[in-house]
Amino acid sequence: MSTWRPIENTPRWKQWLPPWLHAPVGILFQLSVLAAVIGLGVVFFYFILASRFDLDEVAKLPRATVYHDRSGKELEAPGESGRRVVERGEIPDFMVKALAAREDARFFEHGGVDVKGLARATVRNVKDGDFTQGASTLTMQLARNTYEMRAKSLHRKALEIALTLRIESRYSKDEILTNYLNRIYYGAGAYGVEQAARTYFGKTTSQLHPGECAMIVGIIRGPHLFSPLRNFDGAMEQRDQTLARMVAAGFITKERADDVKSLEIRLVKESQTGRRPSYALRQVRWELEKIMERENLTLGGIHVHTTLDIGWQTRLESELARAVANLEAEKGWPHPKIGAHEAGDEAEYVQFAAVTTETKSGAVLALIGGRDFADSRYDRSRSKRDLGSAFEPFVAAAAAERGKLVFTGKPVQTGRQIGPLEVERLAKRCGISGPFLSTEDLFRGAVAATPMEMSVGLATLGNKGKKPKPHFISRIEDSEGNVVYRAKTLADRALGEQAAREAVAVLQSRSGTRCFTGATGSERDAWTLRLGPSGSTAIWIGFDEPKKIADEIRLKALLDEFVERLGN
Repeated sequence: MSTWRPIENTPRWKQWLPPWLHAPVGILFQLSVLAAVIGLGVVFFYFILASRFDLDEVAKLPRATVYHDRSGKELEAPGESGRRVVERGEIPDFMVKALAAREDARFFEHGGVDVKGLARATVRNVKDGDFTQGASTLTMQLARNTYEMRAKSLHRKALEIALTLRIESRYSKDEILTNYLNRIYYGAGAYGVEQAARTYFGKTTSQLHPGECAMIVGIIRGPHLFSPLRNFDGAMEQRDQTLARMVAAGFITKERADDVKSLEIRLVKESQTGRRPSYALRQVRWELEKIMERENLTLGGIHVHTTLDIGWQTRLESELARAVANLEAEKGWPHPKIGAHEAGDEAEYVQFAAVTTETKSGAVLALIGGRDFADSRYDRSRSKRDLGSAFEPFVAAAAAERGKLVFTGKPVQTGRQIGPLEVERLAKRCGISGPFLSTEDLFRGAVAATPMEMSVGLATLGNKGKKPKPHFISRIEDSEGNVVYRAKTLADRALGEQAAREAVAVLQSRSGTRCFTGATGSERDAWTLRLGPSGSTAIWIGFDEPKKIADEIRLKALLDEFVERLGN
């Protein structure tokens, strides 16, 4: 029987390696092939997943944000319908260079994914053990904003990359850049670069000078924090950082950057923007911006359900306006829509502010910052004014908390049992920040507080000693109706239940409510505290530049009549 076998040729790689390496190298090769197959499978999976997304959405204008009151009624929000789309030819070249330098210096070179930047970010994330670096290109940011991809995970990043490559194959670089600028949020209720230009500078995008372009680009990463209407110095710093990045990227010279810095930045007056929200809605927007940044949410087509009770807000405002108008008629003082406007900016008239907080939850049911938002943007609900006798409930609470007697109507006698320092400590726990006078005059109300603080403080007494955290937004839903944010009801123990009850007892009982009406000794500030079945209301009446309103007896009669008209 023949034992002949053909001579097998030894593979060349085995001839190059010593025998002991043959098996390990063979296994490594097989694993490499397996990894390549798995990798191709993963790539195929994500491209199939990405193919389910409609790329037409990239070029569509995001839907406006819709605001609702606590009952679901849609609120009118001026400026929300003001979104405008700009074409590439309307975008200054300086803005294009600024955007590239600040967000994606190799935008016109890569194919949507900056491999070098992604590798660098991956190494950093591995070291940090968290997603601290994203290496997102402009196209990747556009994909994330278009399809509301918020979660931080490897799956989301892989899908984002697949979508980015699809977008790059469908749209030109100029189209991607234009869609990006038209879509993102710039703060102050401005969606898209055109509305941002009009909101901040009263110009169209094409009219912006290089300094304004650099500022708008600079605030993109923190539209709430760096909005020039809220933080002009911060916005200027972002402008300078953007110019520095342009110099570093070789887009402009240092001399050119210095020339741009010398250009005047003149913000448009809010009254010229066509956006006239109320004091309450402005607070809602500010809270919304904080939530969106903290929760990493996008603004396209969302529904914001506020805590506001528009029926109560309207009623409160109309009754306050009626009461103050009657006082003005008696005194012959100017009216905000007649005498004040005709007399010019120097004319002064009686102002008021009011805040109603849901006692248990801290939800703000109503906020009034002044007589006329169109005439004055100054929010008096957050302005400190002297309290006078309106401070008595907190003197009583401090005494009751220490087991002392409460002498209703005699705050000095009540306070002397524990001293000013103990009263100050208790008041601060209830949310009143002061300043406080450290003498017995504190018991007479020698302390300042805002209507917002007084509303929260009153709610604390009415909530059995638990201080609620005020908020304006109850929940946020995305365009599909999914809840993406829900407020948490928070309340910290500020004083004991018995002490809170004794403090509430200081207020007069009227038709199912507890009330206080009165003025400071100087008769410059009048206060009304109203603890209703569910809401705690603090109301202030006075002049912006403190001066006597009327004698205390007349003021008390006016406020008592106002309280009766409000009912329960």
